[in-house]
Amino acid sequence: MRALDRTTWTLSWRLLRGGGRVGALGTGLAVAAAALCTALLLLCVAINAGFQDRAARTDWRGPVASAHPVAMQAVSTAFTNARPVTVVDLARLGAAKVPAPPGMPRFPEPGEVWTSPALGALIDHLPRGRGPALAPGGGERAGTLGRAALTRPGELVAVVGHGPRDPAMTAPREADPRRPGDIVPPTPIADFDGRAEKWSAGGQYTALAKVATVLVIVPLLVLGASAARLSVSRRDQRLAALRLIGATPSRIAGVTTAEAAVTGAVGALFGAAGYAALLPLAAAVPVAGGHWYTADLWVGTPTLLGVLAAVVLMVVGSALAGLRQVVIGPLGVARRAKPPRMKAVRAVVFVGALALYWQLTKDKETSIGSIVYFIAAVFLTLSVVGPWVVGLLGRIVARRARRPATLLAGRRLIDDPKSAWRAVSGLTLAGFVAGFFALMTVGADASWGPANRLALAVPEDRVTVVRAEAEQRLAHAGVRATVGTDDAWIATKGDRSRQVTADVSGGAAELDRARTALTGLVPGQHPVTGADVDWSGTVFAKDFRRAILAVLGATFVVAISSAGITAASAVLDRRRTYGLLHLAGTPLRVLDRARRIETVLPVAVLGGGAVLTGIFCAAPLTLAGGSASLDARGAALLACCLGLGFAGLVGASALSRPLLRSVTRAGGPRPG
Repeated sequence: MRALDRTTWTLSWRLLRGGGRVGALGTGLAVAAAALCTALLLLCVAINAGFQDRAARTDWRGPVASAHPVAMQAVSTAFTNARPVTVVDLARLGAAKVPAPPGMPRFPEPGEVWTSPALGALIDHLPRGRGPALAPGGGERAGTLGRAALTRPGELVAVVGHGPRDPAMTAPREADPRRPGDIVPPTPIADFDGRAEKWSAGGQYTALAKVATVLVIVPLLVLGASAARLSVSRRDQRLAALRLIGATPSRIAGVTTAEAAVTGAVGALFGAAGYAALLPLAAAVPVAGGHWYTADLWVGTPTLLGVLAAVVLMVVGSALAGLRQVVIGPLGVARRAKPPRMKAVRAVVFVGALALYWQLTKDKETSIGSIVYFIAAVFLTLSVVGPWVVGLLGRIVARRARRPATLLAGRRLIDDPKSAWRAVSGLTLAGFVAGFFALMTVGADASWGPANRLALAVPEDRVTVVRAEAEQRLAHAGVRATVGTDDAWIATKGDRSRQVTADVSGGAAELDRARTALTGLVPGQHPVTGADVDWSGTVFAKDFRRAILAVLGATFVVAISSAGITAASAVLDRRRTYGLLHLAGTPLRVLDRARRIETVLPVAVLGGGAVLTGIFCAAPLTLAGGSASLDARGAALLACCLGLGFAGLVGASALSRPLLRSVTRAGGPRPG
């Protein structure tokens, strides 16, 4: 391809090297933007892949009934030391060959107990009588489960072997709709392929990861595309000059492609190195009750190369998108001709996307995957309508200007609304994220009963016997407790059953001793408290709040970084204009005030609109849960985000002020 021949690469390299200190600074800003974009993109991909890997390793715990079974499988959840323990009960049927469960070398024999590393360490650490009773008589510790059976390093899991006629494999178990997957009745199986519960915790986290990814990736895409347009004025001047002296359009496109490819590739490689450095830190973040396997967050070489290529292509594509005016009208660029005005069709597209989103989300059966795509579409249309709003705002400001700084700012907004939009796009999109999460504050459900009350569901005809045996077991274990019966809903109850309860005196240690004593009293059940019933909801609520902070943190890091990079780049682009204005007698403070107005006004208008758009997009999701109001926590979150955004904007402007001073001092009536 002649456009990318040796001559083109040589010319591009010389132009990059010959830009001097100003050119090097502009190139460095573009590399930094591409690096930040790449690192966060890779982390987003890694988190989604990690949740999928976690979910895939729990599928075997959801047994699928078979017409030709070789084994029986049941699942229950015990609790020890205030932590859930997943107990998988298995029994061989007949003499048929049974496959080994995931993470085990063979099928467990009756009486054997295989534990996860964390559970084994916990049992060894706890005093006798406080550890979980996982099998009749305590069972025999036969081995340790491998990673294939576990979602995370610290997960507590036990696989217990039984005979086919053991009570644990024959007694009925009632699944609890409050905690999907925690209780699975004995099921005849032919293998361990299994399937996940539709509304399991894993499904909630996967959906949360998808929404969070959209809210982070869209600002990243805008930043990545903007990276190629940094120092756009200086580059267009050089390319227009080349075009005027005879360079062909293909040669101009080749030079642009080569220059953007080099900066994009260097930035992508730095971003990949940053991702690799952050990987151990990301794996240490607790999610869904524990940390990650580092391997779960490694995206793999093909995906890594794909993301790097995508970033480079995005940078190159954005650079080529601005070439039309240079190729067709280089004289207009050289003379700094006025760019065409933004068309109102952009506003029509934005309003149409909002209307379509509202119509589609009115259907309660719409899948979370579809909703995520709709949110992304609305989010992206903010970038479509943003330049049009900036141009409109510029005309209003220029028309009503009473001071020189205001007039300068208004004229800049009119003359180059796309450049002004790039300066505020990050904070505008961050406003959408803040508004979206302002409605989505999640709290854990109230406890279903006293924290010291253990409960077991018992058929009505066995209540007296079970109650008496519970008193004997607790007395033998030396646990002070009051045993009674009630009809509340702590333990899962079937028809014609009541609860046998034990109100334990003492702290957490006594409660664990009582759990151990009562385990096995009712086959297939583990005693639970009201807090145990909502353990997954409590964990998810904490993780949801943590995810909100993480997404907002990433979004505002991108936004503030984008504001700082584009502010510095804008000064470099306009250094000739600033220099001439300064030589004409314009004070530096007036130029600086014009820069602030040029940024603050669009952020105030577009940021406010983006916040309302985010609230609009979150409303259908919160209405599905029965509420769509802005509570005190949501209002506080929104206020903090807006304050952070304003502080970041002021800081970005302050950091580029020395550069403005340097540019105006060095400015003069020479070509830019």
